[in-house]
Amino acid sequence: MRSLTLVIVSFFILTYSPDAQAQFVSKKYLRRNSNARVSTFGDSTLYARGIYVDSNYIFFGSSDGSIRRFDVTTQESRLVVKLAMRGETRDIECSNGVLFGMQSGEHGMMTRMNTNGSVGFIEPKEWRDVFLDALDFNGDVGFLMGDPANGAFTLYHTKDGGMHWSPCEGKVTAISGEAGFAASGSNVHVMNDSTYMFISGGMRSNFYKTENSGKTWTTVEIPYYPSETTGAYSLCFSDSLNGVIVGGNYKQPELKMNTTYYTHDGGETWYNSMQPPGGYRSCVFSYAGIYYCCGRNGIDYSRDGENWFPFADGTFYALNACNNQLIATIPYGRFQTFNFVE
Repeated sequence: MRSLTLVIVSFFILTYSPDAQAQFVSKKYLRRNSNARVSTFGDSTLYARGIYVDSNYIFFGSSDGSIRRFDVTTQESRLVVKLAMRGETRDIECSNGVLFGMQSGEHGMMTRMNTNGSVGFIEPKEWRDVFLDALDFNGDVGFLMGDPANGAFTLYHTKDGGMHWSPCEGKVTAISGEAGFAASGSNVHVMNDSTYMFISGGMRSNFYKTENSGKTWTTVEIPYYPSETTGAYSLCFSDSLNGVIVGGNYKQPELKMNTTYYTHDGGETWYNSMQPPGGYRSCVFSYAGIYYCCGRNGIDYSRDGENWFPFADGTFYALNACNNQLIATIPYGRFQTFNFVE
């Protein structure tokens, strides 16, 4: 009887372990999210990598160089601005009510849109021939990262809400073949007035961080396999200590190993996720203490950055939140809306 009781207890513990419970819950999310609402923001030739949410408005940075505004209340979309000759709008951010749309192409530029409807352009000569990767704001402080020029990354910051931009004082050199991936405009992060971070990929993947407004930088190598299409794609910190990097190889999106890393010490050390997402991921996003990441074969979620579980099937480009729901852009000028993990 004693051994039988032990077997029964052991089975009960295994069956109701946190991991088993998470797997059970994950299947529930997959079933529920297979019927997630689909909305249209543009025509069927479009997709969006940049998303910014302002109350009931969602702004999409699209593959045709446009910025479109979707009204959640009326379910209507309208064109705000379109500059197709300058490449895709890869990122949209905001500072004090002013929107900035970053375009990635042969020449880097930003579109500045005021609340009064006026539109201006930021395109210093130093950004010519520079492919811009990502932009982020924290209040009046903004940080912009672009691919290397003359052997060093293009790094600019602003202290006045984007009115004036200046190069960061400290140079960050790159090896040949190292660059940024502008997959979702999320490979940079502004933590506070003086702390900026960014990640690189390609022939080397690194995590870079400054705590003195770009005067000096620390570097931590992230062990992604080196290739032109492999590396760190997206970065998200839920607080000053805890963060996640996702990526992989977009040409082999089904490969799961060595796609995701997490830190609990502000980026000084990074650990390989023991239970990774379902493959290559182009965007990671945090909401209410839970991480979500997306890619060409689904969305996954994690409570700690170490163990990931399936959340939704499909092809996704970028993530954000609107009215306490997760929104994810998908092909054909559309996006989907999901309830968050409970």
